[in-house]
Amino acid sequence: METVSIIAASLGVAWASGINLYAAVVMLGLMGTTGSIDLPPDLEILTNPMVIGAAGLMYCVEFFADKIPGVDTVWDAIHSFIRIPAGAMLAAGAISPLGPEAEFAGLILGGALSAGSHLTKAGSRVIINTSPEPFTNWAASFGEDILVVGGLWTALNHPILFLVLLLGIVGLMIWLLPKIWRGIRALFIKISRFFSNGTPPAKRESASTTSGSREPPGAPATQSAHTPNPVIQPHGSSDS
Repeated sequence: METVSIIAASLGVAWASGINLYAAVVMLGLMGTTGSIDLPPDLEILTNPMVIGAAGLMYCVEFFADKIPGVDTVWDAIHSFIRIPAGAMLAAGAISPLGPEAEFAGLILGGALSAGSHLTKAGSRVIINTSPEPFTNWAASFGEDILVVGGLWTALNHPILFLVLLLGIVGLMIWLLPKIWRGIRALFIKISRFFSNGTPPAKRESASTTSGSREPPGAPATQSAHTPNPVIQPHGSSDS
């Protein structure tokens, strides 16, 4: 049972870090400080007041940035280089009591899980930002915060339940990511068409000229302008 709890904690912190890294760090740090959970030695640094304070400050910044359309997408893009490696490191630290082999496996699986949850969040936000009102952003942001806190708490207190739920979450991410990618691709195509106003006029004129000058199939070829005309000599003339 202890092994299952460690695995659930490792995967839980990796998944949560991909959505909101700072909320996950603050939660683990506070729970470790108050004695609600026993953090493994590699994660005891999270109970340091400086670490909790830095993560709390960044959580406050993200709390507001995450609710502004457009700003949240830029924030997510920057955090592609922060959430994924941090989630992998936290997962490796959480599973370290099982040995170095498990720690390396946790690093790999944690990075993949963090990447999946991060890309799902960031991609869905790009699509949500097409809505002109900000309320969907606020609802999504609050929902993500609640999901991180509730999911991480479940991983720490009900590991078997969390692992079952995680299987469903991973399946949902695998199903959603291609659809999100197609939606983003279609959105960027519409934006490019809006700014270019379709085909540029010069290209349209060139295309119409080319299509109008084409000979129909089976028509005799016209004489090239560069082919010299035959020279007609007067009768009776002869070579000297």
